Amino acid sequence: MRLLNSLAESSATTLSKVTATHCRATKLGRISDTYTATNILNGYTKCREIGTALKLFDEIPHKDTASWNIMVSGYVNSGKFHGAWLFLNLMKEHGFCLNDYTFGSILKGIASNGLLSLGQQVHCDVVKMGYVGNVYSASALLDMYAKCGKVDDANKVFQRMPERNYVAWNAIIAGYAGKGDIEYCFWLLRGMEQEAMQLDDGTFSPLLTLLNEERFYKLTMQVHAKVEKLGLCCQVKVVNALITAYSQCGSIESAQIVFDGTISCRDLVTWNSMLAAYLEHDEEKQAFELFLDMERLGLEMDSYTYTSIISGCFEDRYNSQGKCLHALIIKRGLENVTIISNALISMYAKSCTNYMDDALTVFGNLDVKDSVSWNSILTGLSQKGWSEIALNFFLKMRVEHLEMDEYCFSATLRSCSDLATLQLGQQIHALALKLRSESYTYVSSALILLYSNCGIIEDAWKSFEVSPKESSISWNSIMFAYAQHGQGKLVLDLFFLMKQSEVKLDHITFVAVLTACSHIGLVEEGRHFFKSMEADFGIVPRMEHYACAIDLLGRAGRLEEAKELVKGMPFDPDAMVLRTLLGVCRSCGDIEYASEVASRLLELEPGDHSTYVLLSDMYRQIKKWDKIANIKRLMREKSVSKVPGWSWIELQNEVHAFNAEDLSHPRCREIYSKLRELTDEIMFSESENASGLTVSMADLESVV
Repeated sequence: MRLLNSLAESSATTLSKVTATHCRATKLGRISDTYTATNILNGYTKCREIGTALKLFDEIPHKDTASWNIMVSGYVNSGKFHGAWLFLNLMKEHGFCLNDYTFGSILKGIASNGLLSLGQQVHCDVVKMGYVGNVYSASALLDMYAKCGKVDDANKVFQRMPERNYVAWNAIIAGYAGKGDIEYCFWLLRGMEQEAMQLDDGTFSPLLTLLNEERFYKLTMQVHAKVEKLGLCCQVKVVNALITAYSQCGSIESAQIVFDGTISCRDLVTWNSMLAAYLEHDEEKQAFELFLDMERLGLEMDSYTYTSIISGCFEDRYNSQGKCLHALIIKRGLENVTIISNALISMYAKSCTNYMDDALTVFGNLDVKDSVSWNSILTGLSQKGWSEIALNFFLKMRVEHLEMDEYCFSATLRSCSDLATLQLGQQIHALALKLRSESYTYVSSALILLYSNCGIIEDAWKSFEVSPKESSISWNSIMFAYAQHGQGKLVLDLFFLMKQSEVKLDHITFVAVLTACSHIGLVEEGRHFFKSMEADFGIVPRMEHYACAIDLLGRAGRLEEAKELVKGMPFDPDAMVLRTLLGVCRSCGDIEYASEVASRLLELEPGDHSTYVLLSDMYRQIKKWDKIANIKRLMREKSVSKVPGWSWIELQNEVHAFNAEDLSHPRCREIYSKLRELTDEIMFSESENASGLTVSMADLESVV
């Protein structure tokens, strides 16, 4: 009996102890005793030895309600809900009465699996058997409704409970926290305090998940103070939620203070929470140091740890760390964990350095590829300009009947856009329509880009008409489309209509507007937009905005202003800015400053052929043959060769490709003749005002 009691007292009973007790009971002939057998049965289920427990259950001659309840609970806790449901029905068939313990166990399993219809059936049994007023059954019921997304139904159960315990209060708070109702959650918290209910980690953890904006920082501090007052500062769930809350409220310092105070009560989630906080605040250096601390302490990291730290290696300056992490993952045999390999694919694909071969290698070695794997590689190939390979991957997905979503269509349509393969793009558009993916924001944006790049601005507009307009994505795409087609005034009309529609403007919106101003020569308007970005809209200018502004001034011949703008930049100019400035120098004929800019550009990108070509062309115009010879010698020394420009067009499912001074096409004479004719026509039309816009403001307002 003493052994049975010790077995019942220990919730962490080891299998060896249970087996030993079972052997002694059998040897003493007491295994047929229902009480003894039920205690051993309970030990087996706690060790998740369901097969052995089931065998023992069948051998019990006189089963009671407790025996059946233990089996139901055992199946639920082992994640085998189907077995638990089967036992519940057998229990009813054999005439055993269900009680609050039965309902608590089965409702827990239903909640974990989100099986609302079964939960409603059990609710009927709860009412039928008179347990609706039982605090344990009612708490399990409202928890089930909350976790199945029926928070209002959970609240009805809660309001009708004659007696409420802290479990019921915590469950209803968690339900409304999942719904995002912060006001009602804190109203419930006040209700708990008024009824002198016990507040624990289950109370505060869901509340803290709601505090995810800077405006909630003071409220987070107040909750933190209450946690400290109640002595819950070492409860792991609360600590983890506090770190995340402070981070999302914009205070990495407060998150760090909480983390530093948890030396005695940290778990892996605590470390992961702090790691995510550093990365969210672009503190990659601290994140890497924290990861190394985890390594030194010998912590067993999970997939979340690895994917988080890999996400901190997307920038080029952390490429070496990314490579080291990849080696560590291979060393630990984790390269076939899908979620980790997906993070590696994204890391290589997003790097400015050309690591697409590495991304393809990781993808090829991955045994189990999910939709994220395919979307990541497709997006990477599309963004890096490997469009033909991206289209081949898409066709492979079609052949293998893999599931396609909006991200897959978006990446593939962008590849069609880069290649200007209109017919294939139209076929993919039809497929997106068939699968009802056209209305997604990213797909609509890619369609606008496709039709714009293929010269069909009317179809680009039609795609914009049917696109969601709550965010700036579709707006930005159509603005770029019209800017690309030389209709800058319409871009400005779209910008003002976007403001009027209260769509949130972003940094890409201003790139489109500045590009439009540059293309149609609206220098003063462009300067006004550039200056108003931060002052009026709180958007700090980035490199691309400076590049657009430099191009705007350069096209107007205002080189000195462009120079001053570069000097006044709050950061060092990157290759994009310098390349734009070099182009301005070329158009303005300032060879001396061009040489200075080119030397800085060659330091940043010594292998890029375009700088050498542009500088060589400028020297050719002023007949500096010795300078041209020096540039050619430098290119040979650095093994840089000029990449010929290509253009192509698809006609009747055949792609016709051309490069500079190409005479290989069988109809080259007709082509060059037509080119001369078009050039003459363009030269003539430039002297006229070709402003006819295809869309009026009335048309714009009709679709918004």
